Amino acid sequence: MLQGKEEGLGEGKTVLATSWLSFPQVKGVPRGTPLGGNIMAGKIKVGVLGATGMVGQRYIKLLEDHPWFEVTYVAASPRSAGQLYKDAVANRWLIGAEIPAGVQNLMVEDANLAEKAIGKCQFVFSALELPKKEDIKNLEAAYAAEGIPVVSNASANRWTEDVPMLVPEINYSHLDVIADQKKHHGWDKGFIAVKPNCSLQTYMMPIHALIQAGYEIKRMVVTTLQATSGAGYPGVPSFDMIDNIVPFIGGEEEKTEKECLKILGTVKDGKIENAAGPIVSSTCTRVPVIDGHTACVSLEFGDKKPSMEEIEKIWTSYTSVPQELKLPSAPEHPIVVRHEENRPQPRRDRETEKGMACVIGRLRPCNVFDIKFVALSHNTKRGAALGGILNAELLKAKGFFDNL
Repeated sequence: MLQGKEEGLGEGKTVLATSWLSFPQVKGVPRGTPLGGNIMAGKIKVGVLGATGMVGQRYIKLLEDHPWFEVTYVAASPRSAGQLYKDAVANRWLIGAEIPAGVQNLMVEDANLAEKAIGKCQFVFSALELPKKEDIKNLEAAYAAEGIPVVSNASANRWTEDVPMLVPEINYSHLDVIADQKKHHGWDKGFIAVKPNCSLQTYMMPIHALIQAGYEIKRMVVTTLQATSGAGYPGVPSFDMIDNIVPFIGGEEEKTEKECLKILGTVKDGKIENAAGPIVSSTCTRVPVIDGHTACVSLEFGDKKPSMEEIEKIWTSYTSVPQELKLPSAPEHPIVVRHEENRPQPRRDRETEKGMACVIGRLRPCNVFDIKFVALSHNTKRGAALGGILNAELLKAKGFFDNL
């Protein structure tokens, strides 16, 4: 069955804004207009693949009243196809009390039939989950071949060398590879862009900020404490999680150690070349928390080592292209540093900056490497659907949807 994987509802003390009007606006530019663009005559029509699953539901809820995008197409497994969306998710809608009114009566199509989306949406968000990654790769490519760009939450294309794996604050320049991707496949309008694994969002921005400031990071040791929502619904059995920690998550350690190298890489000769470092050793665990991935990180710098004061200044002043463009889902402060000795905590800090910030605490010297800290991010917002929406906003602002 086509379904989403990483889900949950945030329960932090700070609540996600209920209206897109609460997001920043470019002074003098009507809301819904990317910086440097024209006033949009109407919203871009988007589809959601895997719409009945948890990630798909999260996309649909977060896109409700989005200033730029409107859900007009939903697709899922053949079992759900042919039903109204509200009937397909009856008794298993888990993202808030009500299904968005604009989506309730959409007919669910078979996600395996890319041609069904032609004329009904201009691009799709992919929350596909299939037993074989190759099947997801082929299906996402089928949509791109039909002229429909794919903004994917799935992992299948993360290691495709001409597919950008985006954290918009870090590697926005990787969008340059899309022209080569389209040329390689003979695609006119379609293309594929993906987001990385949810746990990487917990520490990649602070790492990038330090590297960008001129401080080489040679080695890292990372231990993640990952929320149960990352396993989807119904997820890890309650017997395994109550009064327990599971010290293994299949495939997570490989993703943690390798995906960062592609994110920090460069576009060369029509493909993305991985960065040479840092070397990463990871241990990934599942803990009894609903939402919010935590990472305990130790870093070793190269010859040049910043002071603790300089590190904090680098982090708190860090902004990038999403902030400059004032993209609707972009956090004003991508990195937030807390000084309490017992922070960050998932329940208290995961909703910081609408669930889109990396929250850091316990910065201190390390007896083995140079520094160590604890970082937290919201795995089902920054790490999943809202991160995918931010990717789409960046693509729109950079003109990739102009001729759809």
